[in-house]
Amino acid sequence: MNEFLSKETDQFSATADMNPSPMQSSPAQSVEDAINLAFFGPQEQSAAPSPDPQPIEPIAMPLQQPAEPMPVAAPAAPQTPVPKHAGKPLIEFKGVYKMYENGTKALSDVNLQIHKGEFVFVVGASGAGKSTFIKLLTHEESPNAGEILVNGFRMSSIKRRDVPKLRRTMGIVFQDFRLIPTMTVFENVAFAMRVTGASSRTIRKRVSYALSIVGLGDKARNLPTELSGGEQQRVGLARALVNNPTMIIADEPTGNVDPNMSYEIVELLMEINRRGTTIIMVTHEHQLVRDFGRRVIMIEHGNIVADNENGGGAQ
Repeated sequence: MNEFLSKETDQFSATADMNPSPMQSSPAQSVEDAINLAFFGPQEQSAAPSPDPQPIEPIAMPLQQPAEPMPVAAPAAPQTPVPKHAGKPLIEFKGVYKMYENGTKALSDVNLQIHKGEFVFVVGASGAGKSTFIKLLTHEESPNAGEILVNGFRMSSIKRRDVPKLRRTMGIVFQDFRLIPTMTVFENVAFAMRVTGASSRTIRKRVSYALSIVGLGDKARNLPTELSGGEQQRVGLARALVNNPTMIIADEPTGNVDPNMSYEIVELLMEINRRGTTIIMVTHEHQLVRDFGRRVIMIEHGNIVADNENGGGAQ
């Protein structure tokens, strides 16, 4: 599978015509209403299509020049440490509380920052508040108190017509895949682009590239029912990736696949993260979290009880 990861998007332009022809287009507003209704529930949508997404480009790392010898000097005065993540956070929670109408306390005084390019595991038992955390990020729910900022959007003042714009900055990977059974693999991934108004040519190139990244270039014409659970989840990953989002939110993506495939799914997410995409993965698999050694946020009874780098919070 790894042999696909370094290929460029243009390699697939020559084979794009072999993929299924695009579905008959419908107005962007009605299609976007449908996908938001399926994934997020009823929301008022914006009718204006967004421009074609930009191609996915591998991260080019500049060559480091050898450092010149430093002259010996007297010890400098102590200085304030420089934060590991400089700049404005991509996600910020400030004193966030969430209680549902039935009296369930989901989150209590949550404060955290997630910066661009991070890979973060969010762990906790069932009912700890993980799902509420994700719903607050996608604006499916609103906090009772506190402030949430996501990718430049302030959740307390976001307008309904801007909610689709917020969600276009995200790719969502679901535990139960949420593929459309009557569509082929290619069409399921392409659907995420058609709701943004992307051109047919861009769709053909980017869908082929996304499928190659997840190792499913030869499954484009298959229906979801012809795939294994792990393959279906990889289609979900390709769908989340195809619009080149700022972040991918993976909600228990390994919950319905076998242990070996769980590691493959996380390795794919790690590769996507190395290309610059922020990854937030909700999971209850502590061993998997320890093995990959990334930042871990642990939630218990609605409170953040640990926030550690390198897997230190997984018990």
